[in-house]
Amino acid sequence: MRASASSTTSSTRSEPEAAMSSSQPAIHPAADVQSLSIGERTRIWQYVVVLAGARVGADCNICAQCFIENDVVVGDRVTVKNGVQLWDGLRIADDVFIGPNVTFTNDRYPRSRQHPAAFPQTIVEAGASIGGGAVILPGLRIGAGAMVGAGAVVTRDVAPRALVVGNPARFVRWLDTESQP
Repeated sequence: MRASASSTTSSTRSEPEAAMSSSQPAIHPAADVQSLSIGERTRIWQYVVVLAGARVGADCNICAQCFIENDVVVGDRVTVKNGVQLWDGLRIADDVFIGPNVTFTNDRYPRSRQHPAAFPQTIVEAGASIGGGAVILPGLRIGAGAMVGAGAVVTRDVAPRALVVGNPARFVRWLDTESQP
């Protein structure tokens, strides 16, 4: 599953950077990628774990120390910064940015050794951005082009093109369609 980058790797570039000249995904040697569903030109950095059932699209950047569980779908051109865990039931559309240490949850009433029959689906629509350290409760929808401020705690759906901040996250304003994706 690792990109064959040995013939293109230079001493100044890491394996994921060097492999970008091909359409193969570039997977750091210290990553544990069990999934066979990783899109072209996707970069997966060190200490990332991707379980077998996960699907990751093309041209993504999955930064160091991330975890992607089995029932997760990541679209194309998604950036997931360091320290993010993507749990079962999460659906991420194309062109999404997820900042460092964002926390997604997938169980409203967690108890040790007790698991729900099915996890609620959390959906992040195309072009949304989630700032570093935000917390997203399970079963919510973050609308297309929406922006969640750093450190926000999202307890209800976020409308498309809305900017929300705070704990709990509150609407601030609509984002300008001309300057935002």
